[in-house]
Amino acid sequence: MSTLEAVRRDRARPRWARTAPGAAVAAGGAGVALAVNLLVPALSALTVAVLAGVLIGGALPAVLSDGLRWATRAFLRAGVVVLGLQLSLTEVLRLGPGMLAVVVVTVALAFTGTLALARLTGVPGGLGLMVATGFSICGASAIVAMDSVARSRKEDVATAVTLVTVYGSAAIAVVPFLGTRVLGLEPETVGMWAGLSVHEVAQVVAAASPAGAAAVGTAVVVKLTRVVLLAPMVAGMGVLERRAGGDAGGKRPPVVPLFVAGFLVMLLLRSAGVVPGPVVDGAKQLSTVLLAAAMFGLGTSVRVGALLRTGRRGLLLGLLSTVLVGAVSLAALSVLGHR
Repeated sequence: MSTLEAVRRDRARPRWARTAPGAAVAAGGAGVALAVNLLVPALSALTVAVLAGVLIGGALPAVLSDGLRWATRAFLRAGVVVLGLQLSLTEVLRLGPGMLAVVVVTVALAFTGTLALARLTGVPGGLGLMVATGFSICGASAIVAMDSVARSRKEDVATAVTLVTVYGSAAIAVVPFLGTRVLGLEPETVGMWAGLSVHEVAQVVAAASPAGAAAVGTAVVVKLTRVVLLAPMVAGMGVLERRAGGDAGGKRPPVVPLFVAGFLVMLLLRSAGVVPGPVVDGAKQLSTVLLAAAMFGLGTSVRVGALLRTGRRGLLLGLLSTVLVGAVSLAALSVLGHR
């Protein structure tokens, strides 16, 4: 049978039959990532998933490609929707107007500053946008949400996720060391700083843990307040892409993707208090599983050679962005009087 005939036969099969094998492999990759996370809690399941996908992606048979692409898109969107149940506007408002202003200012300066640093370091625009989004808001989930409205390459997305992993992991040790031993900050301030400057939620928890349980609680609330800004930022980029001619050659990018609207609906339901506690707890686990499967699928589409070509500049941008986020957030906390 010729290759063309094989492709035609494969396309003639029902969609579920073409996607099921790849989706199953993505789910298996998520399972492995979660197991590694249980053994080594400092390693985010999303980090492990994308790295595992990158490592074995080239060895997987082509018959899995349709399912892996479907899993990346579908599991990601479902995971972001479920992520909304982890947030409550009530908890956000308890921070007070001053702290809310600090969160908004930190995110805005981190995002725009990282875009400027990307131009200075010669990093491609797509990668710069992904790094700016991930480092300023919530790591991998923000990166892949932004990818839904921006014109970027899969290599840019995977590289940005890798950089979030590298520098977020480093922050687990650096933030508590600088905060408590060098700067002598109060435990609550260390928690605020971790929530403002560290990328993934799991990394935030690990970074705030040495300062105590109260610091962890504060850090998580501050971090999730940053996550709330995901929806307006993605919507804003969607508007810019449409104005810039994102429809050239086909479908225009949505102003607000449907799954981002779903994220907002889940957030409002949680804020209204109509979601039972056990459902919220289960949603947290489900979101991690779905996003890990999506990250594994994303990783399989990446080729290491393409990643290495932008390695040095990407690493420099990640370092500069991390320093920027940390410095801006610490300065903002000082203005509020937190020591």
